[in-house]
Amino acid sequence: MRIRFAEVRDAASIADIYNQGIEERSSTFETTPRIPEDMLERIALMDRYPTLVMVNDADEVVAWAGLSSYRSRACYDGIADFSIYLDRGVRGQGLGKALLLALLVEALERGFWKVLSRIFTFNAASLALCRSCGFREVGVYEKHACLEGQWLDCVIVEHLIPANQPH
Repeated sequence: MRIRFAEVRDAASIADIYNQGIEERSSTFETTPRIPEDMLERIALMDRYPTLVMVNDADEVVAWAGLSSYRSRACYDGIADFSIYLDRGVRGQGLGKALLLALLVEALERGFWKVLSRIFTFNAASLALCRSCGFREVGVYEKHACLEGQWLDCVIVEHLIPANQPH
């Protein structure tokens, strides 16, 4: 497996993997499946908010991770939200750690001082992945949003990047 920047040709695979997460109701409040064009918007922001893909020997995308804007206010410009999704066929093999660590390197290189996300409290695999990559659990958003009639709580995770901390 290797990690590279996402390309336009990866949009369908990225959408397919994201749609697994939507279908499983395990990692996003989204309920509408994504189409490749939706992912092109993400890929277009590569300079500031990179999207990485993990590919197998046949250059097929098996996982993706990306940074996105946390908030539009200028004071939050050094904070990025992150997403990471693995195809269900490769989960549990430790691939997520390599991909998330590569994403953190990209965050460092782009000057971000913090990377964060919100994870469903029942998503033990994602919480363990974040812990293994140096994230800390800040707290829990209770009843953060409703998914199919059920209110779900989310753990807030953050990773500080000391080299980029403002003085």
